[in-house]
This record gives sequence, structure tokens and C-alpha cells, in this order.
Amino acid sequence: MPLALVALAVTAFAIGTTEFAAMGLLPQIADGLGASIPQAGWLITLYALGVVLGAPLLTAAAAKLPRKAVLVGLAGLFTVGNLLCAVAPDFAFLAVARLITGLPHGAFFGAGAVAAAELAAPHLRARAVSVMFSGLTVANIVGVPAATLLGQRLGWRAAMLVVVAVGLLGVAAIARLVPHLPSRPGAGLRSELATFRSGQLWLALGTVVFGCAGLFACYSYITPTLTEVAGFADSSVTLILALFGVGMTIGNVIGGYAADRALRPSICAAFLAMAGSLALFAVTAHARWSAAVTVVLIGMAGFAIVPTVQTLVIQKARRAPTLASATVQGAFNLSNALGAWLGGVALTAGLGWTSPTLVGAGLSLLGFLIAVASWAVDRRAPVAVADHAAAAEEPVAAL
Repeated sequence: MPLALVALAVTAFAIGTTEFAAMGLLPQIADGLGASIPQAGWLITLYALGVVLGAPLLTAAAAKLPRKAVLVGLAGLFTVGNLLCAVAPDFAFLAVARLITGLPHGAFFGAGAVAAAELAAPHLRARAVSVMFSGLTVANIVGVPAATLLGQRLGWRAAMLVVVAVGLLGVAAIARLVPHLPSRPGAGLRSELATFRSGQLWLALGTVVFGCAGLFACYSYITPTLTEVAGFADSSVTLILALFGVGMTIGNVIGGYAADRALRPSICAAFLAMAGSLALFAVTAHARWSAAVTVVLIGMAGFAIVPTVQTLVIQKARRAPTLASATVQGAFNLSNALGAWLGGVALTAGLGWTSPTLVGAGLSLLGFLIAVASWAVDRRAPVAVADHAAAAEEPVAAL
């Protein structure tokens, strides 16, 4: 395994920690800055908004730059954003800092996934992408619980400063270990945008938005489900969420291996497995041991999707993949918002704490159906969008 992939994974670890640890530190942040917990919840929304905005904008702005420089710059911007969060004097400053911190998230994972794929042999590209994303999954096992515990003991600013330190380590590792990756010949905003002419690419993104919303419909309300239905104590929830991270890590590895062998079947199988595990959770959540086991299964199925879908998008836009790859991260964040909203609708309707998991099962099944439809379209028209885009863009490739 190239050490360059480890460097990318270190920064992915820092990004995953800062994204999810804020959820566990909302009470401390609210108390420290004189805000309510619902107000503090906007910090999560603003980070997601930063991801959605930054993924296309920063990727487009850096389209002609050498990709190693882009990766260093994005990791540096993320680190600066976390430093601003750590020193925020008031809530308004922190809100703006969280938005800034989210901006490089999607662009980094988009550029990082493309770089990881290029650093590996053709038959190992999905596994290389999964290695980079392993930093994100390990963050849910180690980084998030550790940052939450540290924030509870020493204050949320201390947790942010630790993330800054990890971010600096990631910047240094990328600068030292990632080889020179020049921009692609003919790279430019127009060639990147041309990839979005493909219906196949939009189907892939639709699969992410609707199918992965199923995971977030469950995960957004998993803490009250574990305490109110399964009967776990509040102090035990962190351990169960770490088990979820273990499942994510296993699923990420499985997804990478499976995608290198049979990409389309792997995507469909992952969505079907997620729908089944979410439906199962509505039943198993009523006992502690079965709830814990099912949480691992949900994490496995949910994150097996990531390297498969990311690889599919890179494949479909292979001559101008960076913007499309970054857009996948925006799609994941849209699915986060959609799933959390629909799960909340079910709870507001009085359908019970397990209703978000059933909503999630339905959304994952919808993702499976879209994936099957996309596969059928692909079999009838297997030519990748990038081939059409290249023909159309050759005269203006330098733009």
C-alpha cells in the first residue's frame, strides 16, 4: 500500500473527527457560548452547507492546479477553519468558522479519491479509494469518542485544538508522501462541467441522495432509539456508536474489494443489505444485544456503499472526474439532510422511536431500485459520459 494513501487517510481521519464530534459536544458548546442546544445544532447544518457549497466551487477553482498542491491547500484550509473554531469568541464567529471548515470537505475527498485511484494499479483502484476513506471510518471508532470525552473533561476548545494538530500532521504527510500529481491535460472548468451531461452520472448521484438518506434517517436518531427502546444508559451510547464505526470500517474494506471485482452488483447488493439491516433494526432494537449487533450490520452495509459509488462516478467521468467525485460528497450531505428530515417527520407524526429506521429502510430500497435502473441504462448505453465530453470539448480544452 503506497504511503501516500496513508497520508490521505490521516487527513480524512481529522475531517471525520471534526464533522461528527460536534454532535456529541453540542451541550458543552451551547453552555460555553451562551446558546441553546437547538441553536448549537445550526453548527452541524452550517458545516453541511459548507460541504455542499465548497465541493463544486473549490474544485472548479482548482481545476487547472497540480493536484498535490490542491490537496495540501484544502487540508490547510480545513486546519485553519478548526483553529478559528477553537478560538471563537462568540457563537456568531463559531458559526462562520464551521462554515469555513466545511468548505474543503467535499473538494478534498473528491480530489483525494481521484488521486488514490491514480496511485493504484487499475484492478486495485476501488481498494485504494477505500484506504483513503478508512480514515473517516476509523474516526468514528477512535477520533469521535476520544474528542467527545476530551471535550467533556477539558472543554470543547481542547477537542478542536487536537483536531488542528491532526490536521497539521495530515498537511505535512501529504506534502512529504504524496508524489507530484499534475493537472490533467485539458483540465478546466468547462471540461469538468461537461461530465454532468450524462444521465448515468445523475442516476449515480440520485442513488446516493435517496439511498444513503436511509442510513441518515436511522443514524440521526440512533441515540434516543438506543436509550428509549433498547434501554442502554446514556454512558453506554458512545460504545455502541464506536461499534457502528467498527461496522463502517469493515464495510469500507468489503466495499473496496467487491467493487474491484463486480462494481454494479456490489452497489446493488450494498443498498439491498442496508435496507434489510435497517428493517431488521426496528425489531432488534428492543433488546440490547441484538440492537448492538444490528448497529454493526448497519454500519457495514452503509459504508460498503461509499467506495463503490465513488469508484463508479470516477469511472463515468474518467477524463474529468474531480468535480464529479467532489459532488458525491455534496450528495452525501444532501442525503444526510433528507434522511434526518424524513426521520423527524415520522417521529413528529407519533409513529415511535423505531419509525426512522423503517423510513430509512424504504429510502435504501429506493436507492436499490435507482441503482438497478442505472445498471440497466448502463448495459444499454455503456459508453461513459467522459468519452462524449472529450469529443465535444477538445477545441476548448485549454479553457
